[in-house]
Amino acid sequence: MQKKANGKIRIIPLGGLNEIGKNLTVIEYENDLIVVDCGLGFPDDDMLGVDLVIPDMSYLEKNESRIRGVFLTHGHEDHIGAIPYMLRTINPPIYGTKLTLGIIKNKLEEFKLPNEPRLNCVEAGDVIRVGEISVEFIHVNHSIADACCLAIGTPIGTVIHTGDFKLDLTPIDGEIMNITRLGELGKKGVLALLCESTNAERAGSTPSEKEVGKSLEYIFSTNKDKRIVIATFSSNVHRVQQIIDISASHGRKVAVTGRSMLNIVSAAVELGYMTVPEGVLIDISEIRRFKPEELTLITTGSQGEPMSALYRMAFSDHDKVKLDSNDLVVLSSSAIPGNEKLVGRIINELTKKGVSVLHDAVVAVHVSGHACREELKLMQALTKPKYFMPIHGEFRHLNANREIALTMGMNPNHIFISEIGKVLEIDKKGARWAGTVPAGNVLVDGLGVGDVGNIVLRDRRHLSQDGLIVVVASIDAEDRLLLSGPDIVSRGFVYVRESEELMDEIRNLAMEAIIDCLDNNEIYDRMQLKTRVKDELSKYLYMKTKRKPMVLPVIMNV
Repeated sequence: MQKKANGKIRIIPLGGLNEIGKNLTVIEYENDLIVVDCGLGFPDDDMLGVDLVIPDMSYLEKNESRIRGVFLTHGHEDHIGAIPYMLRTINPPIYGTKLTLGIIKNKLEEFKLPNEPRLNCVEAGDVIRVGEISVEFIHVNHSIADACCLAIGTPIGTVIHTGDFKLDLTPIDGEIMNITRLGELGKKGVLALLCESTNAERAGSTPSEKEVGKSLEYIFSTNKDKRIVIATFSSNVHRVQQIIDISASHGRKVAVTGRSMLNIVSAAVELGYMTVPEGVLIDISEIRRFKPEELTLITTGSQGEPMSALYRMAFSDHDKVKLDSNDLVVLSSSAIPGNEKLVGRIINELTKKGVSVLHDAVVAVHVSGHACREELKLMQALTKPKYFMPIHGEFRHLNANREIALTMGMNPNHIFISEIGKVLEIDKKGARWAGTVPAGNVLVDGLGVGDVGNIVLRDRRHLSQDGLIVVVASIDAEDRLLLSGPDIVSRGFVYVRESEELMDEIRNLAMEAIIDCLDNNEIYDRMQLKTRVKDELSKYLYMKTKRKPMVLPVIMNV
């Protein structure tokens, strides 16, 4: 590529900073723009009724003509989950490894899209050239197969985006992270490193996935008389493979339950990322043909999700599986921050049924897929970047990654902790902040995308905290008469049968406010009438109850 002395790289995170999930980074060189990952996040506690959170993609929509491609590091939801929502408005080419695209294809079957998606399968080692940018896929270890980091080449230097990674020296698939290639890039010179920060606070190195296999082998050996139910992340193909292999060695049949688990296992088997011994895998409807000790069930629900298969089992709502004292449930995962209560609720419910439960706090049945401090140091030592930007994590994680860079001897002026929408500009003269672009959260509620905003959430919070009072009345505006009502409907405020006196007082107060407005000689204004009723009732209810229910007057002109 011909070098341009005046060229500029712009790095713009649109998600994944000061939060967990929703990862999306834009990297630009002159008129060429690429997107790295396009993930979703889960709603905070105050986002009542919201199903998912995706990045604000208005900047991408505005610059659609400049987008040369979307490059995916791996197939986790926080990196690919928002792809279907992106494809509703723009249709750039998408590049990913075989398993990543296999998972996306399954997801896209649930969506009606205006155009056929342009999915391009790549392998680790491939280099894709788009405009003046090249993107090299480099194999890394993670808790899902086919994960890669990206070396993004431009005329003024290379930017490395690590994606999610860890260094596993004994990986299940036999392939360790390609540290040789990363070292080669470091020798040539890396302009900037964008490095994940999820485990930056944790000392040491992340244990190998094979450590989980040892624990599972021990569990199977010491529980030969029980049916074993294992809940884990559906995307952790290597974990599921180990469970199947250990089950087969102990003469057990394996049944899979949970929608996402079925989808990913079928995709992984079809694409050759999992091998299942013949006759071991059975349909969940066949489990009654076998004794409990002859079965292993692999299920979703390790995070306590209310619609998951394990949740339905725990609360006796699963149509095929009933749990009792003959079962051992293994939660082969760790609770994502914010999900601890949900996981605890499932453990409590299972324990009430006499089910034995093992989880990460009791036995080593889970290892992280993210690099701890020593592995993050290794990534920096290999790549020797001139500039460093921590990504993927809350502020404390980003700052911990910054501290690691400082211990590695990096110039503090070359470390940039960014925010979503903030632009980092790099050229031959140096690196600097260069303004912002539109960024934020788009809330998905059912089929609605972006139609729930701050005002709707404020109303939902109001309703959840103090309830609702509806005042219904019919009037004749021409003759200034109250024809019927007002009737009072209470929802989530007080129990009407036990508060009849308060309801009568509210009704009388509303009637007086309506009649007073109708008797007023000024020009009749229905909005003014509603406001008067609302104000009078709100003041009175706060005085009586110290609560502020939403007051909704419904005034019909007959």
